[in-house]
Amino acid sequence: MPSMTAADALAALAALEDPKARAVNERHGDAHGVNLSKMRGLAKQVGTSTDLARELWDSGDVAGQLLGLLIAKPRELSADEIDRMLRGTLSAKAHDWLVNYIAKKSPLGDDLRLRWIDDADADARAAAWSLTSVRVAKKPDGLNLDGLLDRIERELRDAPSREQWAMNETLAYIGIHHPALRERAVAIGERLQVLADYPVPPNCTSPFAPLWIAEMVRRQG
Repeated sequence: MPSMTAADALAALAALEDPKARAVNERHGDAHGVNLSKMRGLAKQVGTSTDLARELWDSGDVAGQLLGLLIAKPRELSADEIDRMLRGTLSAKAHDWLVNYIAKKSPLGDDLRLRWIDDADADARAAAWSLTSVRVAKKPDGLNLDGLLDRIERELRDAPSREQWAMNETLAYIGIHHPALRERAVAIGERLQVLADYPVPPNCTSPFAPLWIAEMVRRQG
């Protein structure tokens, strides 16, 4: 059992509040002032507890949600709970962590992918595309890759930003991991030009699908 209650954990987070960290975080869509390295340290102190994570999630506190995602066990959360959490994220980071730390590690991940892929909410669809990228890379059997490329070709350019980013990842992953479809994936990217002008620091890979595909294929040798 964790040594902290939800009130204790929220108080500990409040004690870590740093105005400089808040200014940086808020620029990225996260209304809290806790350094993420310090938050991870607190998560280690708290220990794993899905029950406590549920309480923190429902606290209405942005940092509390993030801490909850660090201490939850994905296998202990039902599909309905994960769905509710997705729709109740309070920050960009909470959405990203929920997808990467919970949905992708849940045995219900593919059920969630199918549940969200045609959802009316663009953030839910974004989560589905992130889960689709995992399937494309690791377990493509049963996926209609040509059908995915058809949909990407129709929807990528005009998709909301978070969904567009995740859909673009799926496009790149198809090109990287499936040589028979590589030429088509590159052609779609070249035609749509999505993220072609995205600023990239030195020595980092561009998210523009044709460049991303080329670089990853080059590394595969």
